[in-house]
Amino acid sequence: MSPRRSYDQYCSAARALDAVGDRWTLLIVRELLAGPRRYTDLHADLPGVSTDVLASRLKDMERDGLTTRRRLPPPGAAYVYELTARGRRLLPVLQALGKWGEGELGERRPTDALRAHWFALPLLRGLDAEGATGAGLVEVRLDEGAFHLYVGAEDGPVYGDGPAPAEPDARLVLDADTCTAVAQGALGVLDAVRAGRIEVGGDGTLAKALREA
Repeated sequence: MSPRRSYDQYCSAARALDAVGDRWTLLIVRELLAGPRRYTDLHADLPGVSTDVLASRLKDMERDGLTTRRRLPPPGAAYVYELTARGRRLLPVLQALGKWGEGELGERRPTDALRAHWFALPLLRGLDAEGATGAGLVEVRLDEGAFHLYVGAEDGPVYGDGPAPAEPDARLVLDADTCTAVAQGALGVLDAVRAGRIEVGGDGTLAKALREA
């Protein structure tokens, strides 16, 4: 484990950056907001990170009380990493960074990797901003893949890769261009629904609220 570096400044922002200011740390948090993940899954969804750096960051995060590591029972018998309550409180930090960085997104570059679930936090941010949500499970389908959102969740995963694990309260079908526009702050979720760019399915309260807003 690398020695902890510090700005040695008596300032809450500096103290926070002591823990999460290293490169990759907040992106690891982004991935772990989906719930427990194996090392191999994290490495696959963090293209560009070396195995040594990822292992080092995970150890540092465990030391700083942001994550824990546990072994799954058989037949899984693999170790997974998950956020602690302290680590999960970084969700609004990531959402604020995402909002701040909307204008930086621009056009996708040829070298830019993309995972469908990277649109999860922007969509949650868009839904929250328009007050169109209650709590509920939302399944989102893109050409690039499916993921699901836990809207209004106070603990546990915020989103997950793949189809919803249970009957969702709403199903959203949209394309990557629409997701990108939402992530850039150029298009509101409700405006996209009204324009027919997001197809809303399901009979839950959340689906009805989106269709009627």
